[in-house]
Amino acid sequence: MKNQIIYLNGNYVGKEDAVISIYDHGFLYGDGVFEGIRAYEGNVFKLTEHIKRLYESAHSIMLEIPHQKEEMADIIIETIRKNKLESAYIRVVVSRGAGDLGLDPRSCSTPTVIVIAEELAIYANDLYERGLKLASVGYRRSSPDVLNPQVKSLNYLNNILVKLSSMQSHADEALILNNQGFVTEGSADNIFIVKNGVIKTPPIYLGALEGITRNAIIDIAKEQGYLVEEVPFTLHDVYTADEVFLTGTAAEVIPVVSVDNRKIGSGYPDVITKDLLNAFRKKTLIDGVLCYSKNL
Repeated sequence: MKNQIIYLNGNYVGKEDAVISIYDHGFLYGDGVFEGIRAYEGNVFKLTEHIKRLYESAHSIMLEIPHQKEEMADIIIETIRKNKLESAYIRVVVSRGAGDLGLDPRSCSTPTVIVIAEELAIYANDLYERGLKLASVGYRRSSPDVLNPQVKSLNYLNNILVKLSSMQSHADEALILNNQGFVTEGSADNIFIVKNGVIKTPPIYLGALEGITRNAIIDIAKEQGYLVEEVPFTLHDVYTADEVFLTGTAAEVIPVVSVDNRKIGSGYPDVITKDLLNAFRKKTLIDGVLCYSKNL
């Protein structure tokens, strides 16, 4: 992207000038939180919900964001406008800020706030047509008594190790279990299965992030007349499902056709997944905050 503009600590600067201190505890220790947000044709999808989750994550780790929620929304919208983007992926990052080499967060006087908006970089279109191949991995989801998955922290090493394992299996994405052997989610996506017309997704207490897109799909599925259950399930249930799909800010709704070299259903993206993807894409244009229009 040419002339990309980044919001950094009160200023809108060029990408090459968007730099932070090497003593920033977000860099040194992963001490901070983030959100990934999407804009569709000028509509920032579920902006209020994303900001709410950002502030809840920050509150959980005792990190005070130096902006009110309404001000943060304005910053996000202005970053999109300055980059003249109608459809975009937005990353909001809040770190503890610059401190010393010790762990003590009290050495960090001022949090670092960054907002990045750029053109979409999502799964290739052909993957929505042919579906993903998943691999379950040996790494387990961090348990809530270690690091609660509802906190979208900058410490993503668990997810990265999971992603590396799936790459070694030549899969498109990973499938993570918790310590009890129940399915939780992918490395960056929530998972749904369909069996006999019933849509199922793991409850968040098992270790899954309460995804914004996940919740949107649950609502859309119910509006479409489907029965949706938030229930525990195992790899066996995934292997024998009629359909499997992932949801996420970047992924939207993407079909899965193979898990651990086991064909899912027909082996092709099926009716319910396609139905939900189409309904979701319609919803993205109306459910959010309008920030930019072709007519402006």
